[in-house]
Amino acid sequence: MKEKSEYLNKFHESIFAKMSALAKSTGAVNLGQGFPDFEGPSFVSKYLIEGVQAGHNQYAPSPGYLPLRSALSEIYKNRYQLEYCPETEISITTGATEGIFSTITALVNPGDEVVIFEPFYDSYVASVEMRGGIPKFVSLGGSEFNFDEGELKNAFSGKTKLVILNTPHNPTGKVFSDTELGLIRDLVIKYDSYVISDEVYEYLTFDDHEHTPVSKIDGLKERTIVISSAGKTFGYTGWKVGWCLAPRDISAAIRLTRQYITFSVNTPAQYAFSKCLTEIDNYLPEFQKLYDGKRLMVMKALDDLGWRYFRPRGTYFIMASLEGVSDLGDVDFCMDLIKKAGVVFIPPSVFYRKSNEGKRWVRICFAKSDQTLKSAIDKLSLY
Repeated sequence: MKEKSEYLNKFHESIFAKMSALAKSTGAVNLGQGFPDFEGPSFVSKYLIEGVQAGHNQYAPSPGYLPLRSALSEIYKNRYQLEYCPETEISITTGATEGIFSTITALVNPGDEVVIFEPFYDSYVASVEMRGGIPKFVSLGGSEFNFDEGELKNAFSGKTKLVILNTPHNPTGKVFSDTELGLIRDLVIKYDSYVISDEVYEYLTFDDHEHTPVSKIDGLKERTIVISSAGKTFGYTGWKVGWCLAPRDISAAIRLTRQYITFSVNTPAQYAFSKCLTEIDNYLPEFQKLYDGKRLMVMKALDDLGWRYFRPRGTYFIMASLEGVSDLGDVDFCMDLIKKAGVVFIPPSVFYRKSNEGKRWVRICFAKSDQTLKSAIDKLSLY
């Protein structure tokens, strides 16, 4: 038989799927893949049932259920003073990942260069390479995961079509500063490029750090596609409801690609989240308190064990250093940890293409029940 697509030669099983499968097969405590192992707020499922019973069960319009787009428009206006027209500038996607893929499909031609910060969420590179784009990597390094300004400048060229940002940043927990965003802005404008800003952890920031939407940076709104989702905020990651916010002409291009990828997102979930967003101001303080408590629990355990780590300013991940813990690289360490302690972390070197720094870190997900976290901490203390 004839060969499959040559693009498949670049891709392998996701590290998230691999580590979760190992957790299941070995019975290890899974602090790997980034999803809660406890239910989100009860009002979310209540609204889903309400939507089903009210008959919201057929195809939604391809751009998305209008009340959900309208609710998002109000939130971005009220919280960030950003104006997005729900009719023409907000599109609902099957999670943020599909929004990323659809946007890259709409913007990137074979041979276009795309600047990506590493460590990266793995779908960024896969989506770019599926389109024949050329990733250009900028490393977030050192104990604070900062980038080198010279390296950033060297990553740009006349072929740069797009920059992909993620803030708050997975896997490091970094929140890009206004100064860093300003440096990126200057280069984006100089080279007439676009920005994809993945902001799925926008409501999970800690220690007085605040999220700044990239489209709020002076000069970037007309160039930026903001991508976020309801899954991380409300703890229902399996419902896969995300959105893209972009200027009208870019939105039209994204919508055109989506017609032939997923067409539309499941209707009752869109109905449910349109209702949930009306309660977000009351919900967020408890949500942030919940996750901050889990963050502090894991950080205390790491302190007690003598592990060094980057104190996360956002997301629900902690990057812990292997320095002084093990001479093994991250992959071998994670496999050894499963075998000897029954705990699963993510080895982050798979999120790097340019730097070897990932081999000396592990990523820990604290979006787990207190019982799960305590079990993992007890096991880790015996390693």
